[in-house]
Amino acid sequence: MSIYVTGATGELGSLVITHLLKQMSASRITAIVRNVEKASSLAERGIEVRYGDYSDPASLAKAFAGASRLLFVSSPDSDDTNRIVQHANVVKAAKEAGVGHIAYTSFAFAEQSAIPLAHVHLATEHAIRTTGIPYTFLRNSLYTEVFVNPALHASVEHGAVVTNTGTGTLNTATRNDLAAAAAEVLAGEGHENKTYTLVSDQTWSFDELARIMSEITGKPIVHRAVSFAEQKSMLIHDAGLPEPVAGMIAGIYQAVAEGETSKTSGDLRSLIGTPAPLKDTVKQVLQA
Repeated sequence: MSIYVTGATGELGSLVITHLLKQMSASRITAIVRNVEKASSLAERGIEVRYGDYSDPASLAKAFAGASRLLFVSSPDSDDTNRIVQHANVVKAAKEAGVGHIAYTSFAFAEQSAIPLAHVHLATEHAIRTTGIPYTFLRNSLYTEVFVNPALHASVEHGAVVTNTGTGTLNTATRNDLAAAAAEVLAGEGHENKTYTLVSDQTWSFDELARIMSEITGKPIVHRAVSFAEQKSMLIHDAGLPEPVAGMIAGIYQAVAEGETSKTSGDLRSLIGTPAPLKDTVKQVLQA
């Protein structure tokens, strides 16, 4: 059985390969990448590296040849219309190459989601179904790292985490846990034509995050709730972010406030065991 991983030098794809190598030899893994030079470390570990660009359909058909199982990591393109085209290229190439099984990194609770990107994921799932290829939809949560990252150091200095999430709760999971779940599906059996909602079964809030940060640093830190307009303005004027980026971030926070990330599922725990506790992730960031 041969396992192919797209986006293999990206943050998620590279972690999936790390987990796969714990379960199988490198000779069974093929890395699909846009920049072959960036994948030299994978080649040195005995992994076959192939060029494949989502915007270059001809490259994909060649790259996917011989794949028993393909992990299709969704495109990082910021334009959702481009994403749709790129994803269609991947799906068509997978069918032409005779791929045996597609595992696709989709989005949790996509049907109920207000986040525009959910449309891309649902469209891609439907496209995969049209091929008749056995599939597994890995409906991932937002990454914990979207919210818990080195930017927290500034919050420690100011004594406050400022967001427009209100009292909303989050069901996030770390990239590493989501990668472990993907590797489990790729290397395991019995996952054909199944959809897994890969979110934490324990939600957290920014009030809780502030308390954890206080415990770790020994400094008083609070969560200060602001409005959408205030958050966007702060991101533009204080953080120096471009207006579209500030609007996107404030929009994600607003979705949290409105319950977008409050639903839970036991699928992630069933696949990998206990997900990483929030406190462990915060420690890694603040003590790095």
